[in-house]
Amino acid sequence: MAEQPKTEPKTRPPHFGVVALVGRPNAGKSTILNRILGQKVSIVSAKPQTTRNRIVGILNDPRGQLAFLDTPGIHRPLHKMNVRMMEHVRASVSEADVVAVMIDASQPFGHGDEFVLEMMRQQKAVGAEGKRFAILNKIDLLKKNKLLPLIQQYSETGLFDEIVPVSASTGDGVERLVNSLFESVGLGEAIYPTEEFTTQPERFFAAEIVREKLLAHMSEELPYSTAVAVDRWEEDEAKNLIKIYATIVVERETQKPIIIGKRGEMIKTIGTEARVELESILGTRVFLDLHVAVHGSWREDERFLGELDWPLS
Repeated sequence: MAEQPKTEPKTRPPHFGVVALVGRPNAGKSTILNRILGQKVSIVSAKPQTTRNRIVGILNDPRGQLAFLDTPGIHRPLHKMNVRMMEHVRASVSEADVVAVMIDASQPFGHGDEFVLEMMRQQKAVGAEGKRFAILNKIDLLKKNKLLPLIQQYSETGLFDEIVPVSASTGDGVERLVNSLFESVGLGEAIYPTEEFTTQPERFFAAEIVREKLLAHMSEELPYSTAVAVDRWEEDEAKNLIKIYATIVVERETQKPIIIGKRGEMIKTIGTEARVELESILGTRVFLDLHVAVHGSWREDERFLGELDWPLS
């Protein structure tokens, strides 16, 4: 018999989809995004409302590409800044193929959780397309006999196509979640370059890293009345050096000495930690110059807020 010609194995058509990560503040959205991507694209803090902008993270996989929208925590807005944050959430939900609701399974169900569910009911009522996932996060902190009743509770809402228990901190269940997401999105070509893992400009990311260090070192209230703006960004390729000049903005004069610290020790610590991490991420030497300025109503200043909003997609 004549030898049959060899045929190349058929490649599966790629999948593409947009996944909006939404939920209450501190539910673990940024942590799970960093875990899925294996890269840090969102700053993480134990304090709520860490994410203020919509962060786009890109997962490139043999099965295709998923674009994750890491959104600010869902809350009732008190300032114009918070109104903008909620606008980011609603815009992300409206354009997503999958809305993935992050839930802190270690905390009792409360008014904030009901507020999130009400948003999902409204989305369903207007006939929004796309699937809805309930991601029960922090199961490593939950007693095993509590998990099944919690799954049942969210199942009975009738709002979710899938309920996936995970631990973003340990990685438990995350692979299953990614598999389910790829199964839930349609066929399509990647729309982002496959060598990238985020769309955020480096300037925006630098400001976020500084803000993360602020969150780590400041008291409970102070971080929410602070912002970080990058004033200048200079690259010297010959010296393999990036110079970043940034301003930490506070609302009151009395807050300046808190951030600066005794003999400038606090701002030096914040700057050093941010610089070391930025050098690791950017792969170059970094000179970071930080200053503190007062803007009494920056959270209500539309122009200032607009200057802080780097491109979202």
